[in-house]
Amino acid sequence: MRFNCVAAILVAILTMTAVVPSVATAQEASASSGHRVAVVDVAYIFKNHPGIKAQVERVEGDLKSYDAQLQGKREELKQAAERLKTFKVGTPDYTAQEEQVASMESKLRLDMARKRKELADAEARIYFENYQRIASGVQFLAQHYKINMVLRYNSEEMDLERGDSVIRGVMKNIVYHDEALDMTKGVMQYLDKAIQEDVAKRGGSGTTR
Repeated sequence: MRFNCVAAILVAILTMTAVVPSVATAQEASASSGHRVAVVDVAYIFKNHPGIKAQVERVEGDLKSYDAQLQGKREELKQAAERLKTFKVGTPDYTAQEEQVASMESKLRLDMARKRKELADAEARIYFENYQRIASGVQFLAQHYKINMVLRYNSEEMDLERGDSVIRGVMKNIVYHDEALDMTKGVMQYLDKAIQEDVAKRGGSGTTR
């Protein structure tokens, strides 16, 4: 990702409420050991960042709109199939209607497959592009604060009532970390700027390529 308006991004990040600066402080304290480590919750960013959520909601809105259209097409196919029952098997009218039903059904299946792929591609693009932005944000902050390793972690609390939550909690790679090492908020702020700049380049639509 190109670093446009790097100075503006840096100023915005430096004004945060002591989140990232505390990372720098913690790292400076351990500088003598040669280890400068921070953590980032990528899953939290994807789930909670307003810009990403808006992009996902647009795809979901497109899906709902298509579902409404699909319902109408299914109704047309159903009516055509009902008309087929009114003709005598083997007659020209029956054959013509049978071909029409088969054609409508085939077209509907192709349209559904095409739309599913289109929506899946759009969703994949959202995650791909935003992960690139997140990675760029991590690199930007790490280089600025002289951090030489950033580990991905999951801040989700385990919920005993939800088995999947417990499994994810047990499988966490990082069992404990100092809160001062968490650069998640800093990356989210970087992402704000990156998405705003991208939306401006695309004419304010906010749509992905």
